[in-house]
Amino acid sequence: MPENNLQNSIAKLERRSNSLRKKIRRYPAAKQFFKKTTLLAYDLRQKSGRLLAGAGLIGSLLVMPMTQIASVPTEVSQPAQSVLSSRQKILGNLQELIPHQPAKLSDDQASKIESLISENTNIPVKAVLDGNSLNHTVGYIGFEQHLQRFPGDSLSGHDELQEAGMAPGIGAFGYFAKDQQDFSTSTYLKEKYYCVVQTLYLENWNKDYRQLKDWYAFRKMLVINPVNGQAVVCDVGDAGPAEWTGKQFGGSPETMQALDLNKGPKKGLILMLFVDDPENKIPLGPVNY
Repeated sequence: MPENNLQNSIAKLERRSNSLRKKIRRYPAAKQFFKKTTLLAYDLRQKSGRLLAGAGLIGSLLVMPMTQIASVPTEVSQPAQSVLSSRQKILGNLQELIPHQPAKLSDDQASKIESLISENTNIPVKAVLDGNSLNHTVGYIGFEQHLQRFPGDSLSGHDELQEAGMAPGIGAFGYFAKDQQDFSTSTYLKEKYYCVVQTLYLENWNKDYRQLKDWYAFRKMLVINPVNGQAVVCDVGDAGPAEWTGKQFGGSPETMQALDLNKGPKKGLILMLFVDDPENKIPLGPVNY
């Protein structure tokens, strides 16, 4: 059919449709019907338009090359290797380096362990300090009692783990404070986190007793439990234990608690190193990695 004839036919149909619609709308019911259908048609056109627009947008995104999609800044968590804790880093290497029996570290072992600990805790440690070293760097530590901190001190004055009891005598290096008036937070912490080392079995102990006693008295040490990585900075508050006990070190109730060795047999293999702290900047107590 020619285009002009088609257009004329469409025009005639529209005119006839409009004429019939006008006649029908004379009736109230029909008028209401057309009103509703008109609104419905309009609403459908609006919704279908939005749906088509949305479909077009999705389609364009699907076919868009990945390089054209702008990156959105997001908060990225730290990589796994940086999240790895210092304690885990120490444990992963320490367990390979130290023997699982009482021993004195070789120079090579000591050097590697000193670097490993110092780098991950910011605590400078030494197996040999000022030319002095213990007979064991690795050994078994045992649970000790509380020590008298000053003349007249009693167990009731100790605020933690009183069930450990108090040793009947004073430590090998004397009281922590000369009297109760001299008792301070510093001396409180010295007794709370004291350790015991076998100075009496040092080769030159009898020969250089006076010099060595002064040097070891309340000397700061780092103790690490190589099984769980728990560590504590303590000070030498007593000498011992005796060789027949099978232990090379001792720890106050709080020191053992910090190492998680205060239950069961109350004994465990540990690493003991000197803390190189001439300016007394490293605090006593559990190490916060």
